[in-house]
Amino acid sequence: MPKTKLALEFPTLNRVFPYLLIVCSSIALMCSFILAQDELEIARNPGFNPSCNLNPVLSCGSVIRTHQAALFGFPNPWIGLVAFGIFLTVGVVLLAGAQLKRWFWLVMELGLGLAMVFAYWLLAQSVFVIGALCPFCLVVDVVLTITFWYTTLYSITNGYIMLPAQLHHLASFARKHHAEILITWFLLLIAGILQHFWYYYGPLILGH
Repeated sequence: MPKTKLALEFPTLNRVFPYLLIVCSSIALMCSFILAQDELEIARNPGFNPSCNLNPVLSCGSVIRTHQAALFGFPNPWIGLVAFGIFLTVGVVLLAGAQLKRWFWLVMELGLGLAMVFAYWLLAQSVFVIGALCPFCLVVDVVLTITFWYTTLYSITNGYIMLPAQLHHLASFARKHHAEILITWFLLLIAGILQHFWYYYGPLILGH
């Protein structure tokens, strides 16, 4: 599957991808900045009540006050400020017409993969250990997942990630049904979260 052929098969992605990176990174940067500010306020004033404390389940403060919120010794949002700043820059550079080397895309794919592992580990900790969810963290999870998914498709489409012949049909299926796959993933996540917190949301949804 030559690079040029793949790019022609999925031309819309190449056109839209820089804008997708810019929009997703901007949203994640805004959320990371708000969370970093809230963590500083809580450090100064332990009684501070963040605006995203919406109910017993959706509560940034409950998550920020845990050790998982500063796993490496500093607030996790600082990682987001750096990482999404880089992704935003990549989007702007692509929009300007730059052609980046294959090694760069492999490094970016690795970085995004590690970010996904970290983000979903934090999500699992929030759901099963902390018992509360940070709304801004959820937004970051969504845009990170979108960024990872379309960066992967972009890298495969343009030949930066070389797949064995046996997986070519899977790549074609993913390109054809990219949106459906992403939506299905998010619906499964929402269903799992709702099921876990059904004790709170069940009566609200059912009107009891």
